Amino acid sequence: MPFLRTDHWRCAIIHAPLADLIRAGSLNGFEVTTLPDIGDHRFLADPFGLWRGGRLHVFAEAYDYRSPKGVIEVLVYDSTGRLIEREEVLREDWHLSYPYVFEHEGETYLLPEASASGRLTLYRATQFPLGWEKVEAFDFPDAAIDATPFYHAGRWWMFWTPPGTREERQSTLYLSVADDLVGPWTSLGLFLNDRAGARPGGTPIVVDGEIFLPTQDCRGTYGRGIRLLKIEGLERGLPKVTPDAVLDAPAVLRRRFPDGFHTLSAAGQVTLVDVKRVGFGPKRDLMNVKRRLGLG
Repeated sequence: MPFLRTDHWRCAIIHAPLADLIRAGSLNGFEVTTLPDIGDHRFLADPFGLWRGGRLHVFAEAYDYRSPKGVIEVLVYDSTGRLIEREEVLREDWHLSYPYVFEHEGETYLLPEASASGRLTLYRATQFPLGWEKVEAFDFPDAAIDATPFYHAGRWWMFWTPPGTREERQSTLYLSVADDLVGPWTSLGLFLNDRAGARPGGTPIVVDGEIFLPTQDCRGTYGRGIRLLKIEGLERGLPKVTPDAVLDAPAVLRRRFPDGFHTLSAAGQVTLVDVKRVGFGPKRDLMNVKRRLGLG
């Protein structure tokens, strides 16, 4: 972020399935529930969710500018949309974000962004939603950013962005494939280089027989918006990526958060998003200077 400028993210639940939103080509006209504001210098972002026992479990990055290292929290909502619990579920010595949560063969997994650790780590739930253990057998050779797994046509596909230059982190899409979730994974290389939408930004989904991947438009500012990519050819082992529709954040959220929208994830009968406003942040920069000088 530029000096004195600060991103403030806010998560929300749209009360409609992601497939319906894609068919409509719009996120407007649906009930929206915002997740809580967690305080000064802090925000929640990158929401992903699962339903369990009639309750929606929203996993999100919790970030505090005073100690800039994200952790993963879960917010539990009942069927009426009432928040009943919020807890930290995962903390490491490095930054965590993009907590991609999914189920496979009776197990629940969490695959957070953790490129600062130098590797991609998969976690398995030992006591959902609070207990997690590393899957030591997971073998992914790259420290992928916003890694997004997708099981289709009998194989696992991983959409991801490399931890390279700032330009690469905001404009490239790579694809890997494996016969088993734990690997070994084989990189198929670079599939798209486009700042208008290549870095993964949500849940791949099949809508009327077509596969769509939400990606982040990073033109002008990080996480400016969401563009869908159409994914073809996975069944034949010949993937093809084609830019498709652009989706705007719900108008009811854009009034207060007009500067960004970079997660669009499916959670059953609801869809999760996050939106951004860019604010004036002198306190954040003062804290960064003090920390670098060893004064705070």
